[in-house]
Amino acid sequence: METESRPGTSKEPVAVQPTAADHSVMAGAGAIGSVTVKLHPLVIMNISDHWTRLRAQEGKPKPVFGALIGKQTGRIMEIMNSFELQYTEENGVITINTTYYYTKEEQFKQVFKDLDFLGWYGSGGPPTESDVQIHQQICTFTESPIFLKLNPQAPSTDLPLSVYESVIDVADGTAVTRLVALSYTLATEEAERIGVDHVARVSNVSSATESLASEHLNSQHSSIVMLHHRIKLLLEYINAVKEEKLPRDHEILRLIHALCHRLPVLGSHQLKEDLHDQYNDVMLMTYLGVMSKGSQTMNQFISKFNVLYDRQSAARRLRGLFM
Repeated sequence: METESRPGTSKEPVAVQPTAADHSVMAGAGAIGSVTVKLHPLVIMNISDHWTRLRAQEGKPKPVFGALIGKQTGRIMEIMNSFELQYTEENGVITINTTYYYTKEEQFKQVFKDLDFLGWYGSGGPPTESDVQIHQQICTFTESPIFLKLNPQAPSTDLPLSVYESVIDVADGTAVTRLVALSYTLATEEAERIGVDHVARVSNVSSATESLASEHLNSQHSSIVMLHHRIKLLLEYINAVKEEKLPRDHEILRLIHALCHRLPVLGSHQLKEDLHDQYNDVMLMTYLGVMSKGSQTMNQFISKFNVLYDRQSAARRLRGLFM
């Protein structure tokens, strides 16, 4: 995995300077973040797609919310994917649908077993009291979630993205939740680079620009179509010769015969035997791995049982000395 830093993406301050009304939710200048965030482009694409789709459906921009999932190693959080969250709004108060969250989390755990819930995302400008209230709801899902906010309508040319974590501050003798800006970097994998390049270069159907993946797939499709047309032409020629509609040309027939021998014969008995042998070898290796893992687990269980039994026996013998 490679990590690359983009100008304006790895930073301590937020992307948009908070207004005077937003200073109440931010911690003091002396507060620093406790973790470093690695953000994958797939998350940004998911948030942008979520916001754009909802805007097209509603006819006007609306706030979107979702969950962030990834891995945490020490003080490094790697945000790798996300999913949308449902919410209700009543009298300006937003409430996250917890039932929907637990259902989606269970579904994601079945597919991405090694990914954990790390935080949530939202859209809009600088953080507000409403964001803090939502953050407190998210704290019921995990102990210390992070907050990612994307401003799709920001006029800045930099990435309009900011990441925060919460800290507990004391104001007038009362504990309040404040937000602290975190530094982050963009982490990309080869598959993500191909996807991002495809989305960036093929953003418009009428555009003549094509991504590398699209060019490669179009080339393969053209080759397959051409092969199909030529094989169809040869088949029509052979049928015409059999029906004596065309004269028999032995040179052309020998070339067709040689071409047929060059093509793989998928229905041959030897191919099926080789396929079954390879399948059996793979399954045998899988079974051996499962058996080895089971034997190792059983060995660990026996070792722990022996340690516990020895301790209990020693305790009984010690009690017998004083009786």
